[in-house]
Amino acid sequence: MAEVRHSQEINLSHDPNGWPDRLLKLGLAVQTRVACLVRFAFTAGANTLADAVAEECGDRIYRIDREVEATIEHTIASWPDVCLPLLLIAEGMGSDGRQLFGSSNQQSRWRLIIDPIDGTRMLMYDKRSAWFLAAVCPDKGESTTLADSVASVMVELPISKQNMADAFVASAGTDTRAIRFSVDTETPPAISEGVLFQPLPSRKVILDDGFATVLSMFPGTRRLAADLAERIAERCGVMTNIPTVFDDHYISCGGLIYQLMTGRDLCCLDLRPQFNQILGRSGDDRFIESHPYDLAGLLTAQNAGVIMTDGFGRQLNASLDVHTGVDWCGYANSHIRDLVEPIVHEWLAEHGVTRLCP
Repeated sequence: MAEVRHSQEINLSHDPNGWPDRLLKLGLAVQTRVACLVRFAFTAGANTLADAVAEECGDRIYRIDREVEATIEHTIASWPDVCLPLLLIAEGMGSDGRQLFGSSNQQSRWRLIIDPIDGTRMLMYDKRSAWFLAAVCPDKGESTTLADSVASVMVELPISKQNMADAFVASAGTDTRAIRFSVDTETPPAISEGVLFQPLPSRKVILDDGFATVLSMFPGTRRLAADLAERIAERCGVMTNIPTVFDDHYISCGGLIYQLMTGRDLCCLDLRPQFNQILGRSGDDRFIESHPYDLAGLLTAQNAGVIMTDGFGRQLNASLDVHTGVDWCGYANSHIRDLVEPIVHEWLAEHGVTRLCP
């Protein structure tokens, strides 16, 4: 990461509707709420944040997830008329994951997709940061996709011992801004209190001594992920008893994108929808996959220089819902993509996968 600059230079964008500023403030409000919850849970010695409370949208909902919903609803309800009507799409908002703000007599102007806590499982045990992810799009009905995002944010949700946390903000046509904030458990920081730094994806052109991960966060698809990871290491690394290609199964798409944006990772491949297809699993029988809300930080990654594709090298254009499985590949640069992508396509073809999963 490049030299940190003073807070006075922060100018998020010239977006006429103020979305970058507004989404960042929402993320910081969630950050403050989560920081308070986590610090209390792990100092009081009575952690109930990991209690499972529901199963919705293809995932399990924990108590910590429920604790931030009121913050989100209260904040959005206070937004000005230029933001309304707005259709919120988020994990935890019931079986369809939708809530309308503003008049129900008008078609919504905007669609806002949020993952309030991406990385719940790590955060609720105080192991590693989670991320608040959000993207807003003009409402084009059910044809609206992540590719329509006009603004996006990623805000770090820190563990109890952290006193600093990062946020990333992007709007269409502008470079991603990275801002570091002091963590407060009582009042969300003002944007002017942060300091800017430059997100820089890695410029390495080989995988040796770098992180290249095929996601295998959960049981069910791990054997397939390991097989593909071994293929990539064999082709791109130096195969000795001393490893030269590493992986990191950060249980958060936002966290993995963060690592790509800041030069920590070279590539991250999430092909769980294809793995489910290979295993013959469909509908409710699928092992857990990423969903569109897990990729709500897409615009921040792209505008920071990360190459983001689907599993077949095409544009990521997932529909804004809480059920669709999303496959994604993130590359730090075009050299890494040129190394890894042909191996992915070859491996998928060998397993009979030649198109996107339904």
